[in-house]
Amino acid sequence: MSGFHNPLRQCWADGRSAINGWIAVPSILSAEAMAAAGWDALTVDMQHGTTDYADLLTILPVIEKSGAAPIVRVPWLDEAAIMRVLDAGALGIIAPMINTAADASRLVSACRYPPDGDRSFGPVRARLAQPDYTVDAANREVVPFAMIETREAADNLDEILSVPGLGGIYIGPADLSLSHGFPPGFDRKEPQMVELIAKIQKSCRERQIPCGIHCGSVTYAMQMVNAGFSLVTVGSDARFVEEGAKATVTSFREMAHQVAPPQLDNPTY
Repeated sequence: MSGFHNPLRQCWADGRSAINGWIAVPSILSAEAMAAAGWDALTVDMQHGTTDYADLLTILPVIEKSGAAPIVRVPWLDEAAIMRVLDAGALGIIAPMINTAADASRLVSACRYPPDGDRSFGPVRARLAQPDYTVDAANREVVPFAMIETREAADNLDEILSVPGLGGIYIGPADLSLSHGFPPGFDRKEPQMVELIAKIQKSCRERQIPCGIHCGSVTYAMQMVNAGFSLVTVGSDARFVEEGAKATVTSFREMAHQVAPPQLDNPTY
């Protein structure tokens, strides 16, 4: 497709749930390895990841080249940070700890040019990344995601979903669980958390607002897709490296215990 478009919105228009990758490591090589996998979207984490703005400027072109939608989780609900990330070329913003309708309104306003919002015009790199960049196209294509990850946010969900221009909800299961008295983590199985997550997704579906969730496994992600989620994140680059390295070393150690070590005739140590 030519012109300014968001691959994530196209994915939804095609009736598909999007699989989203998570980039926490500020490395071009690992970003290229992630991008080569064929995700629908890739999110650069500037909240808990180790990426700064200079890193972002080198990673976004890698994501764009792969055809995935470039999304950024900003460190906090901060208009200056949101606008700067959008000027760099992000097509989606995930804002953490959105607890009220007022928070959601601030998020949407920072992602929209007037008259729909208060975004300042200066797409220094975005206009190079997107052909036919216009104010109207940017307002149409950028997706503002409000993270629901606290008791307060869950209690205020209806009001948050009523904010005009909200592009989607993104459930952060670790903090959401922590706020309800459970240890942080993904792939929740506690009846209370399962019910709450289903309730959030149902409310989004009734309002026709996309709902995403962070998952720790493909199996759980598919359960969420089958439950109607519009976007599922599976793992992250850092976790893939950690888990892959651990699995390799564990496998090696297990095999080594099953085989007698070779006897050297003339050891040099």
